[in-house]
Amino acid sequence: MSKVMTREMAAALIKDEDTVVLTGSGGGVMEPHFLLEGIENRFLETGSPKNITLVHASGIGDKQRAGITRFAHKGMVRRVVGGHWGWSPEMQAMAVNNEIEAYNFSQGVLCHLYREIAAHRPGLITKTGKYTFVDPRLSGGKLNEVTKEDLVELIELDGQEYLRYKTFPVDVAIIRGTYADEDGNISLEQEPAKLDLLAAAQAAHNSGGIVIAQVKYVARANSLGSKRVSIPGVYVDAVVVDPEQMQTGEGEYNPAFSGDMEIPLKNLKPFPLSARKVVARRAFMELKKGSVINLGFGMADGVAAVAAEEGFSDQVTMTIEQGIYGGVPAQGAIFGVASNPVAVIDECAQFDFYSGRGLDATFLGLAQADAKGNVNVSKFGTTISGSGGFIDISQSAKQVVFCGTFTTGGLKTEVSDGKVKILQEGRIHKFIQDVEQITFSSRFAHEEGQKVVYVTERCVFVLGEEGLILTEIAPGIDLERDILGQMDFKPQISENLKTMDARIFEVSLMNCKD
Repeated sequence: MSKVMTREMAAALIKDEDTVVLTGSGGGVMEPHFLLEGIENRFLETGSPKNITLVHASGIGDKQRAGITRFAHKGMVRRVVGGHWGWSPEMQAMAVNNEIEAYNFSQGVLCHLYREIAAHRPGLITKTGKYTFVDPRLSGGKLNEVTKEDLVELIELDGQEYLRYKTFPVDVAIIRGTYADEDGNISLEQEPAKLDLLAAAQAAHNSGGIVIAQVKYVARANSLGSKRVSIPGVYVDAVVVDPEQMQTGEGEYNPAFSGDMEIPLKNLKPFPLSARKVVARRAFMELKKGSVINLGFGMADGVAAVAAEEGFSDQVTMTIEQGIYGGVPAQGAIFGVASNPVAVIDECAQFDFYSGRGLDATFLGLAQADAKGNVNVSKFGTTISGSGGFIDISQSAKQVVFCGTFTTGGLKTEVSDGKVKILQEGRIHKFIQDVEQITFSSRFAHEEGQKVVYVTERCVFVLGEEGLILTEIAPGIDLERDILGQMDFKPQISENLKTMDARIFEVSLMNCKD
């Protein structure tokens, strides 16, 4: 019997109080939009499924109606365990208002936890999260007052401290592919990534749960061919067809994202000279030939654009936590895909590589930094962004380069005549005495011997034994007015304080990697 059914029939398979794992990535990347809409419609019409536990490793949505926002209705969700929360302001508000139990664990931890669930092992044991807000000595990943249950604990093995993340049964996994045959075998031909689909499907199946897949096309049973199948049909219980399925939120199909063609690099959008480009250029200077690197979401993704401009993309291997190797990572909402990728692997395997210190360097966003060198990108007042893969990556790379503007909230700058000009200072200081939430721990970095650099449009810091050390200042910037006067603490100032490389601030190519 064919496993293909309507979305209404598939939505009816989800029961009250089920634990539901969602797969996908922000900006509509591999999001089963049509199916999620059907589940939401059922709840609004019938009040079911209610009181579910929602689990997602990546951020899913568009900050409007899509993704996990489909579940942001009072009574529909009891608990959310999310890797990244930023794509759903509505779900954030429910957490802030104590309407749901809310946890934030890192993206890689949740991916790996699916595998532990599938294998019926007693939990995920790792150092990932140690000394951060996920550490049970701080908040254990809990995001509000109504969240009481401890889902992570501190343990000791062979004289070393680890965190053990507890497993739980998965009742439903919701995944997406391009093709399904009538037996439920799923292929991913037009998809830009593999994400955590396989691990999520195995976790649900081996928990005695079900797997629901959304696809764009249906093929005759056993006609896909074994090399094309990524999710065996034995795992899949229901298939829903959306003939209008979009590859990402920015288009129905881009063959350069799925490896079906390569676009000339000259076709990429030019990167205008701005504060964002200044940060990306200075960060780019940390790149070394032959390195394997990760690029994070936000300002750090500009490093890829600069590398392409400078003709250096083929001298390093760029990776993204979604499982992408090589190519030029996309910027903005659809971060997580790349044009001209060399390889696309399973997201769980990518985090294995990262956790084992396979990365030479990572380039990550910078929202808040404190006197000790800790960084926060995950929570600001009532805004819960979530950590995503930030903790996994920042705690495992040999070198960490944080990228961000010096202040925020109305900051206006101009880069001209080889200088940075502050036209309007940001209202909010980003370099503060103590970060609101520790997403990156300088204590952990010291223990692991990591090199840490903090790059802004007006200066550069490095992590020293006692905290931040100011090492470089941009031309046109006044030390007292534009740097020390915009910080809540005074950093150590290097005896060899120097001016940032002049080429960073010119319109022409830098040609700094000759």
